Amino acid sequence: MARPGVPAETPAPRMLLDGKLVEASDGDTFPVLDPATGLEIGLAPDATAADLDAAIGAARRAFHETAWSIDVELRVRCLRQLHQALVDHGDAFRALTTAEAGAPAFLTSGPQYDVPLAGIAWVADLAEHYAWESDLGDAEPMGVPTRRVLRREATGVVAAITPWNFPNQINFAKVAPALAAGNTVVLKPAPDTPWVACELARIAAEHTDLPPGVLGVVTPSENAVASVLATDPRVDVVSFTGSTATGRAVMAAAAPSLKKVFLELGGKSAAVVLDDADIAAAAATAAFSVSIHAGQGCALTTRLLVPRPRYDEAVQVAADTMSALGAKDPTDPGTVCGPLISARQRDRVLSYLDLAVQEGGTFATGGGVPDMTGELAGGFWVQPTVVAGLGNDARVAREEVFGPVLVVIPHDGDDDAVRLANDSPYGLSGSVDSGDLERARAVARRIRTGTLAVNGGVWFAPDAPFGGYKQSGIGREMGVAGFEEYLETKLIAEPAGGGR
Repeated sequence: MARPGVPAETPAPRMLLDGKLVEASDGDTFPVLDPATGLEIGLAPDATAADLDAAIGAARRAFHETAWSIDVELRVRCLRQLHQALVDHGDAFRALTTAEAGAPAFLTSGPQYDVPLAGIAWVADLAEHYAWESDLGDAEPMGVPTRRVLRREATGVVAAITPWNFPNQINFAKVAPALAAGNTVVLKPAPDTPWVACELARIAAEHTDLPPGVLGVVTPSENAVASVLATDPRVDVVSFTGSTATGRAVMAAAAPSLKKVFLELGGKSAAVVLDDADIAAAAATAAFSVSIHAGQGCALTTRLLVPRPRYDEAVQVAADTMSALGAKDPTDPGTVCGPLISARQRDRVLSYLDLAVQEGGTFATGGGVPDMTGELAGGFWVQPTVVAGLGNDARVAREEVFGPVLVVIPHDGDDDAVRLANDSPYGLSGSVDSGDLERARAVARRIRTGTLAVNGGVWFAPDAPFGGYKQSGIGREMGVAGFEEYLETKLIAEPAGGGR
């Protein structure tokens, strides 16, 4: 019997291939674990190389042999059907997300489900009203009277490769705009979170008019099985979210066939606090945000840059905040920090904490594994942790830990804060807090990241493009910019005046 808050009934281990819900071709499955307990809670279909081949082939045929790529009305209708069905099945999706991803239940009413779900409706509206064709007017290039028409068309087959930390958000943010643009899609989720992708497949198969092959969902237990998505010449676009190291490998694998590649990768974002800001409020906010979902978010501000004279105060406030939050059962509606996704990820985070001590850092709070009782004792837990006493050159301050770990670093004024914020291989997100809005804006303009929150502003929304500078990625997801990542541009020239 499942523990309270975890679904008693789990999804059937089925994938979506050529419009049909099927088991893996050899009937194999792999276990899905509850991160809060470490216990097996169900099975997922273990896709084979043959399944991947079938999904790509079906997507290729659907792109060329159905009206999907040219019928905007059909695409809009199907996306609205999908959105409504996901609304109707929202409670089941929220429970599955908490069960397999360990996501705190409160997040499923926000970025873990409800907000990205709204994005599907938004992109359907965008597709309905998008200017698919525009007239560039008449001109006389090389003396020839010519009328020019600009068309935006689907690129082809999209391989959507998604991670485990915010599985619904990233599945929806890739699949919906790619489909809305007229592409066909093969979705390959992380092996840690196959269920929500399998349920998305079921909903699409049973509640929409999607033609067979337009959406395929495959769930191999080994990422190596899915490497064909980056190399197969039948795939036109690879849309990948994950680590920077894996992103490099995807880009290299896609290079021989010159695929379009979208990469949303790692981050080590800075929360910059200026000397006229409310230091206590800013430190508490940073500590809270890094604790959310056990720090498993690429855009979280995991470096807190504070004025040197207020350093001790900021460390204490952050430590008090994290200590009060603790690490708790994700099914509890009051939980902010749940478990890590896996034993491997827990051990990786703990290794960074060991490294922080070796580099001369200290823990103002946390630094280890919390004492959990009952079934939770077997889960993948790390205490929310504040690291003090290190500079920006420490590895724990430069590398993506992907756990509930906040490094507090002193700065010596606005210029130094900007220097430290930019002294990173990443450039995904960040924040600036100041008592003077114009001063905060001026600092924000100098920080090289894809998104920035100024004085508590929120940048995350379906219509807002998200992506990074430097080694945080290539391209943008969500918003009009994210939609257009899946389009090609065609210019048609014909005689002016309608002549031959």
